Amino acid sequence: MARVLFINGGSEGHINPTIGVVQELISRGEEVVYFTIEAFRERIEKTGATVRTFDGEKFIKAFISGGRNYLLERINGLLRTADIMIPSVLEQIEGEQFDYIIHDSMFGCGRLLAQILKLPAINSSTSFAQTKASFDKMLEHLSQNIPTEIVKTINDDFQNLTTKIKEKFDVEIRSPFEVFCNPAPLTIVYTTREFQPFGETFDQTYKFVGPSISLRSTQENFDLTAIKGKSLIYISLGTVFNQAIDFYKLCFKAFGNIDHTVVMSIGEKALISDLGEIPKNFIVKNYVPQIEVLKYTKLFITHGGMNSTNEGLYYGVPLIVIPQSADQPIIAQQVANIGAGIKLQMQNLTANQLRESADHVLNHPSFHKAVLNIKESFQKSGGYHQAVDEIFEFKSENDI
Repeated sequence: MARVLFINGGSEGHINPTIGVVQELISRGEEVVYFTIEAFRERIEKTGATVRTFDGEKFIKAFISGGRNYLLERINGLLRTADIMIPSVLEQIEGEQFDYIIHDSMFGCGRLLAQILKLPAINSSTSFAQTKASFDKMLEHLSQNIPTEIVKTINDDFQNLTTKIKEKFDVEIRSPFEVFCNPAPLTIVYTTREFQPFGETFDQTYKFVGPSISLRSTQENFDLTAIKGKSLIYISLGTVFNQAIDFYKLCFKAFGNIDHTVVMSIGEKALISDLGEIPKNFIVKNYVPQIEVLKYTKLFITHGGMNSTNEGLYYGVPLIVIPQSADQPIIAQQVANIGAGIKLQMQNLTANQLRESADHVLNHPSFHKAVLNIKESFQKSGGYHQAVDEIFEFKSENDI
């Protein structure tokens, strides 16, 4: 039995794919200590892991203090979280021994902690993977339109932050890629090479295990008998960028009183009472059990988060993707590239455009054919079982 230190941030998209991995690690005899924010304690504890927490509010405050306009600023924001994350983790594990670390690809100073603790490291990548070459190319492209004086200020900030981290924790940061992608000797990617852009360019240190989907228990009641046998459209903007009352009303206009049953999840912060009159063919909830609903769905209208996209395609559902932020435009484009759905823009979206797009996807066999192809590749890929196989292979190769 090995002791595993797992470092993750505090968002659904980064937590959910790791649930099955942690359960599987524990079922194979590993002991897992998992760092996240308090909101996810119960979910992680159900896996059998020991949960330790860091201050999520301080983390976010430090992260956004770097700036939000450019990727380079967000990288500096991640560097600013080092003063929150690293002392908190080190204090809480003082005197304990670990055999290896698994850290998120984007949040939580995982690479830095691996270096400080001198632990073999595994990177958990919950979005598309990046090589240094692809990341540098993307960064160069995104930086082209930034005024020169702002680039200089951001770069100076980066140098100052990396110097301070070197002085304080005796670890070196050589590039923005190391901060944003947390590279490690093994990277677990929760998709397939077929769906990963330029999948053929990644070497064997990247293991594409496919979607890591485990059933999530919930206290919410949802009557699945109400949707069985129905022609179902499912609409959700995920758990972060979902306070979109105008969009939900647009969906009423697009799909109200048609032959399809429409399930719409509006998130915990939006009020159903703010939506006005709900069409009879709509079922509107703050939360729905997404995986269960997708099993009955004919079309998924989504924000294009990696979790939601993976889950839709895993269950063979064509997509209309309306990206909101972060990596969602890239994911939306890849869905369109493989023919499994179409990409729309939220700005200037009309009810007619949404309705016509839905009819187009529902009635053209090419979308269903593409979705079935990716569904097959996803379901053959192994998910969290394969992820843990790769982790144990890594342990064997490194005498852990």
